[in-house]
Amino acid sequence: MEPAMAVESVHKHYGETVALDGVSLSVDAGEIVALVGPNGAGKTTLVRVLTGTSVPDEGSATLLGAAPTDVDRNDIGVLPQAFAPPDRLTARELLAYYAGLYEDPTPPETVLDTVGVAAAADTRYGNLSGGQQRRVCLGAALVNDPQVLVLDEPTTGIDPAGRRTVRERILSLADRGRAVLVTTHDMDEAERIADRVALLADGRVRATGTPRDLVETHGGSPRVIVDLVDPTSDTGARAVTGLESRGFEAVVDGDRLVVEAVAPTDLSAIVDALDHSDVDYEGLQWREPSLEDAYMQLAPDADDAVSIPDGGTSADDSNRGDERDSTRGGEGDSNPDPSHDPGREAQSGPDSELASESDASTGGAQR
Repeated sequence: MEPAMAVESVHKHYGETVALDGVSLSVDAGEIVALVGPNGAGKTTLVRVLTGTSVPDEGSATLLGAAPTDVDRNDIGVLPQAFAPPDRLTARELLAYYAGLYEDPTPPETVLDTVGVAAAADTRYGNLSGGQQRRVCLGAALVNDPQVLVLDEPTTGIDPAGRRTVRERILSLADRGRAVLVTTHDMDEAERIADRVALLADGRVRATGTPRDLVETHGGSPRVIVDLVDPTSDTGARAVTGLESRGFEAVVDGDRLVVEAVAPTDLSAIVDALDHSDVDYEGLQWREPSLEDAYMQLAPDADDAVSIPDGGTSADDSNRGDERDSTRGGEGDSNPDPSHDPGREAQSGPDSELASESDASTGGAQR
């Protein structure tokens, strides 16, 4: 079956800067793919290409089997990282406005309830909390009940309870057969909701797979973290020597002692080794590797990422994330400006200020 969203061997340059270097990625109907990577990795550029607001130098992009510029606007929803509708309008008025741009929208009242802001429906956007504003933004991307969604940092600025609500909504969308691409810097979020995760760095996809597969392949082994009381003395050296004598591999990392490849049944032996070495410590924890560990292994130079210009011109579905499993049956880069409705004229509406500002905020909403 043809994927709902796909890019194939896409290259994109901004002058001398390589934004995308042969990127291929697909998202199937009913699948959530999390796109992760450091700032400047090319995530925004990839979103632009996929939504038709930027033309690749080489390669191709398709949405629902067609070129992004040929897709019916009713079938795509895009949530940009930044959204700046007029502060004077209420949440209800904003969603009603966006609903009016589509042929068969979801009633605004339903959307307000879906994203958890029904109680603040008549509050002006400018008076909403940051988390409430973000949920209204998500509602604007969902009001047309699209077949494909591109959500750029959907849970940014939202409190933990709100993040859970947004994540549940995203999961329910995929359960209804929608294809969802989520960009995020939150590895925990990606691990919880994504069917697959794609790590983009230096304009290339370094790895793609289920969160579990990526962790097992690149995350390293389970480890014990020991918080030392006095790491500046010879405590660390004594601890390493004592643990190595018991067959463990240990290193001092700042004020912590890290013991690699530790099974839960080894904890008592580690505690015994530390006691016999007269090592004082404040705490000890055993933890399995996470997606963040895999990320740091695959993109160790993330802090040295090159900034990519915000604009410019130039010539297998597998195991679901933990949170998705628990909710079945019952949330960076600069603004990608996906508000450009690919290949279409700028919108006009009864409120010119709203029309002009919304053109620079919500994707897929123009007519």
